[in-house]
Amino acid sequence: MISIEQMALVLDALPDPAFILSRSGKYVAVFGGRDARYYHDGSGLVGLYISDVVEKTKADWFLEQIKLALESGNLLVKEYELSNKEVDGVPEEGPQQPIWFEGRVQGLDFLVDGEAVVLWVASNISERHEMEIKLRELSETDQLTGLYNRRKLESELALHYEAFERHSVPTSILMLDLDNFKKINDTLGHHAGDKMIKAVGSICLSELRQTDIPCRLGGDEFVIGLPNIELEHAIQLADRLRESFNGELSQFHGEGFDTTVSIGVAAMLPADRSYEDTLKRADSALYDAKRSGRNRVVAGMPQYPPAVLQNVVAETFSLHHPGSLCPPA
Repeated sequence: MISIEQMALVLDALPDPAFILSRSGKYVAVFGGRDARYYHDGSGLVGLYISDVVEKTKADWFLEQIKLALESGNLLVKEYELSNKEVDGVPEEGPQQPIWFEGRVQGLDFLVDGEAVVLWVASNISERHEMEIKLRELSETDQLTGLYNRRKLESELALHYEAFERHSVPTSILMLDLDNFKKINDTLGHHAGDKMIKAVGSICLSELRQTDIPCRLGGDEFVIGLPNIELEHAIQLADRLRESFNGELSQFHGEGFDTTVSIGVAAMLPADRSYEDTLKRADSALYDAKRSGRNRVVAGMPQYPPAVLQNVVAETFSLHHPGSLCPPA
């Protein structure tokens, strides 16, 4: 038969820290989690309240989880990030970076000082969390350029279309590809073609905003989502990018041809039923840019009758310029 003293030693040997917490957030007892490679010593928290040692927003979150566990009677599993610098009364010895925890919270069938209590076991899952982030990035990233891939582009444009539809937040789309790319591959080889594609990706990463959505669709085709940018400014940005691309790609000029970029531009319109309508206009504009001589920026407009088109343009302008009666001449 294990004695109470022996049971206390067993609990204290637990690899992960286990807290007995009251409904009001009092640290009733702390067991385990003594390995300083993974945890900080929380024994000094006993007798204190969560609201005493962490800032209010986080304290409220912890108290809400305790309440949910007690009221549901079920095991509650939550992931959260916490640093020892965010918790008063925790020593410096231990991990220096914030820790990602998986908290497993279970209500207990007894009271302490008249209060319901929970068992909260906190496991360090930082390595797993970092791996999940890396795997997610890999699933959303083009390996040659470091830009987003089609999967990420589609999910992001869907979100921005929803923001446009609900709140009239503008989004423009650029679609571009490299002029004479097949000749480059045939003349200089696929290695040179890959260098060109990387060069375009590098310029996108260095010159676009963090909120922009640069994507390589495949081959020499790229799409750039531009949240909070209307058509006029998108056209100006496209022309600046075209000049940057062309300057970088000039090293690949071959006999009888230049290596340049053509760009199609479109902005979301009220008549669009999804971001795909905008993307199709940008694609059509890119085709027009190629057909009309390459190395240029062309804006895509919807194929409406003139009277309808005038109303669409006026409606779009009024959405983004409230108080104006008509678009500027």
